[in-house]
Amino acid sequence: MLAARSGVQLSDRQRLSWLRLIRSENVGPATFRVLVNQFGGAEAALEALPALSRRGGRASIRVFTEAEAEAELEAADRAGARLVVMGEKGYPPALSHVDAPPPLLYAKGRLDLADAPIVAMVGARNGSAVGQKLTRQLATELGLEGFVIASGLARGIDTAAHLAALERGTIAVLAGGIDVVYPPENTDLQRAIGEQGLLLSERSPGFAPRGKDFPRRNRLISGISLGVVVVEAAERSSSLITARFAGEQGREVFAVPGSPLDPRSAGTNNLLKQGACLVTSARDIVEALAPILGRPVEPFGPELSAPEEGVSPEPLPEIAQSERERIIGALGPSPVDIDEVARVTGVAVRKVHIVLLELDLAGKLQRH
Repeated sequence: MLAARSGVQLSDRQRLSWLRLIRSENVGPATFRVLVNQFGGAEAALEALPALSRRGGRASIRVFTEAEAEAELEAADRAGARLVVMGEKGYPPALSHVDAPPPLLYAKGRLDLADAPIVAMVGARNGSAVGQKLTRQLATELGLEGFVIASGLARGIDTAAHLAALERGTIAVLAGGIDVVYPPENTDLQRAIGEQGLLLSERSPGFAPRGKDFPRRNRLISGISLGVVVVEAAERSSSLITARFAGEQGREVFAVPGSPLDPRSAGTNNLLKQGACLVTSARDIVEALAPILGRPVEPFGPELSAPEEGVSPEPLPEIAQSERERIIGALGPSPVDIDEVARVTGVAVRKVHIVLLELDLAGKLQRH
């Protein structure tokens, strides 16, 4: 048995079931959490997926097979990566405190870096010479203060941050599989981080990133960090997406001011107008984070349940058609809290969760 620091204990069989569940159709991190908690484990949830999907209005749902899961783990092993569960060594503790964290990550390199205080540094892919110089300076000084630098291995500012922090500790969060290099010119840097630093990915080995996968990666970059430093960013830069995620996750947002004449500083200057911490030296970041490092962080949301093997999950409640119709009628284009749905409809919260799972797995529901 593997003991995770969050209290979740998984056997090899349970670990395989977790992988199968998160890779099954229409199952994201939020749905995964609800399924595991409702059914008492991933294996029972996998068995329930087809029935839940049919009741939600979809004829069939693709469930990730055991053979596919085993093949994925073998590919990760060939790439030198291992699958880590929330709470295990290699899974950044701060990430488990965000809303809907990924239940599993692939990690390669120095797993101990995930436990250190992490600061993310992001910025323009066409970063200026001055911007890249300041990035290297900040990354080096923060490393001397005991911080690990995280970024997304992109061109420009990201690359400068990784290179400067490689000696003392850097984490690269990938949009694709842990064995897929993007951009191609960072092949040597990615290999070096996999040996001296830490590579993280929630995608399967061999997965080639698409445009829509990068915002998801950005959410992980901010999620593993205490704060995000934006060095240079245009008005529509993806670095601003990382900063927005950081704000939503309760992380500190730092911005380096730039010339009003340089379009690469328009985004950072706007962040400062919105209340981001102004950064001109590493001391600004260290002083802002000192109070955070001095107090413990409580986990966000309910713990994932992982009962002992052989324990039967609680049977599903009987849901009348009238109850199902009331729940569906309470939904609309605007987000609504689950407890509010239960209050308005008069239906028990567990029944509401089950109906929402059915709709979710049928692709008829969007979670916020």
